[in-house]
Amino acid sequence: MQKIIGAHSIIYSRRAEADRAFFQDVVGFPSIDVGEGWLIFALPPSELAMHPADNGDRHELYLMVADVQAFVETMAKSNVLCTAPRDMGWGVLTQLTLPGGGKLGVYEPRHARPRWGDRSKRPRRSAAKAQARKAKSAGKARRRTSG
Repeated sequence: MQKIIGAHSIIYSRRAEADRAFFQDVVGFPSIDVGEGWLIFALPPSELAMHPADNGDRHELYLMVADVQAFVETMAKSNVLCTAPRDMGWGVLTQLTLPGGGKLGVYEPRHARPRWGDRSKRPRRSAAKAQARKAKSAGKARRRTSG
């Protein structure tokens, strides 16, 4: 199997050009023009989490900052509307309104954060594999006691 080399996130927008300008000029993400003004932005290190949901076809993107209050103040200087920061326990959360009208979550993480390439912690077995091993073990134990 090929090794994953990165992730590509997409923000759908009614005003993509305005949102591209926002990420380039206000947020300051480095970008390249891959043709006809279509910008692809570099992102800082990221992480991925799985949350339970009844319908698994919704995905979210959050930007992380070291100080969400300072971020909100910086955005205000650029006339970017952010919600009041809320302490969620796992982090402090705000939402900014993009020029295209979309909302984007931004938070200051307070949870432990993994580092790419850190293999020091052994990955947990999937629940299905663990359950199968347990059932197999129970079957062997029954055969030993009933024979």
